[in-house]
Amino acid sequence: MNDQDEQRRKAPEASGVDLARQALAAAREQARARGQAAGGRKRQQQPGLRSGARADGRDPMPLMAALDRLRTERGWEMPMAVAGVMERWPEIVGPEIAAHCVPERYEERELLVRCDSSAWAAQLKLLAPQLVARLNADLGQGTVRMIKVQGPGGGPKRYGAWRAPGSTGPGDTYG
Repeated sequence: MNDQDEQRRKAPEASGVDLARQALAAAREQARARGQAAGGRKRQQQPGLRSGARADGRDPMPLMAALDRLRTERGWEMPMAVAGVMERWPEIVGPEIAAHCVPERYEERELLVRCDSSAWAAQLKLLAPQLVARLNADLGQGTVRMIKVQGPGGGPKRYGAWRAPGSTGPGDTYG
């Protein structure tokens, strides 16, 4: 007896699953050979125009997942976070300050806050570093670089027939 006969006797006979795998492999090989004999032309799929059982970007998804994906793709994380802060302003600064000071806009990492009196504007200027730290803790470090505080009436209006050169305009003592 040679070694090959002995190995055949020791190896178990192929089960039904093994036979099925071998038949599948043989069928695939024959199909591959037929494809090459027919000219080897493979159908080119156009990108984005395929269908099948595997997931792709066109599949339906839950609403919140779709909104998160859209926010990430468009780079809206920061504006949406700041909008959330504007809505939660009383929680962040406290009800007393929120009753007198309102955030107006956020541009280039600066938050503009308008106060209803010059006293509250001065108070908020003193509290600004603490508020910046609190906002950055909530939004992420470096989100808010500075808080600009405006008193009542905002900045001076530099137009109109009754405006004198160099005047700062009406308003209370702030400015």
